[in-house]
Amino acid sequence: MRASEFINEAKKGKIPHRTQQPSKGLHKFTDGGKWNSDYTQHRLGMALASTDGTFVPEIEEESWVGRWKTAHPYTEQEADMLRMAYKAVNANYIDVNHNDLDSEELKSTNKISPVPDRTKLRK
Repeated sequence: MRASEFINEAKKGKIPHRTQQPSKGLHKFTDGGKWNSDYTQHRLGMALASTDGTFVPEIEEESWVGRWKTAHPYTEQEADMLRMAYKAVNANYIDVNHNDLDSEELKSTNKISPVPDRTKLRK
């Protein structure tokens, strides 16, 4: 017996009737840009959770990271190592923080206390 006789995945094209008949509500989808359909599936799940089927949800098609991967160097040496590795594998990259490795608090931090003023509490 040949493997192609019992492995359905070897045949491409139409869905077999044996698979289609018991299927209820069958959709196929892919990423239009052909980058990564896993990311499209992730965003689709977020959109599905945001609608009841009567309206198109307001959701961004892609986050700021999108279909890219991220790397997070903590030191200048690690950043240099990444740059050399990108060249070695011919990978495109964007240095989002422009080589700024400082971790800083938001400018709004410590401006207004979440705790009420004690002098007002004593009155």
